[in-house]
Amino acid sequence: MRLAAVRRRYGRGAPVLDGVELELTAGRPVVVLGANGTGKSTLLRIVAGCAAPTSGRVTGRPRAVGYLPADLPASSRMPARAWLAHLAAIRGSDRRVAARGAAALLAQLGFTGAVDEPMVQLSTGNQQKVGLAQALCGDPSLVVLDEPWSGLDEPAAEVLDGLVAACAARVLVADHTGRAARLPRIRVLRLHAGRLVDEPPRAGPEVVITLRCPADPATVAAALPHAGQWRSAGAVLTVRLPAARGDALLAAALARGCSVLGVRRDA
Repeated sequence: MRLAAVRRRYGRGAPVLDGVELELTAGRPVVVLGANGTGKSTLLRIVAGCAAPTSGRVTGRPRAVGYLPADLPASSRMPARAWLAHLAAIRGSDRRVAARGAAALLAQLGFTGAVDEPMVQLSTGNQQKVGLAQALCGDPSLVVLDEPWSGLDEPAAEVLDGLVAACAARVLVADHTGRAARLPRIRVLRLHAGRLVDEPPRAGPEVVITLRCPADPATVAAALPHAGQWRSAGAVLTVRLPAARGDALLAAALARGCSVLGVRRDA
């Protein structure tokens, strides 16, 4: 699958995507990094076929696409089982085969909700697991995942690491947690000024710092220096960064009232 000179503009503003070139090949996952508002979700929607570019060409998109959007329809009163069956029917999948595949994936991910419970009543983590089940089951030839590790507990995140690494399909992921960039054979790209550029490989030892935050962890992370790769679970914020910058982040975190739960060096 290939994107050539893809541009996307909203209204009269500057282009969100401005000449994107991208080729996806089976068995070589691609992760897109970038700050909020740089157009990652727009790019993923175009790749998945849920949006059209303003100009440029998208060729080679397969018929079977598994897509996890950044925001699931959490307001839906449809039970999770019915929602999964509905999306399988839209894809044209055999409903019984799709149901078995989704059940197996939910079990792998440690789903703890009730599949006959409305989606709106599920926890954020269980909603994400349902979304991943619908995106990954049915052997799609193209998998597009927008922040798939968001809201997952650590055991489920580790399972997802393995699923993405082992996926034989074309895979495109947007991720702010830093997990995708550490997967084997991953190609890391950064979306900057509307274009994709190769991200230099990570160099040197890193440190993983776990904090308990007095405020929203996302707000705290945005205010901390060098907190480019982070994830949160409740009030707990986990940040990965170069070891040489760890002291500066710790000092800033303590100044904001955070307590330090752990510091681990990761070569």
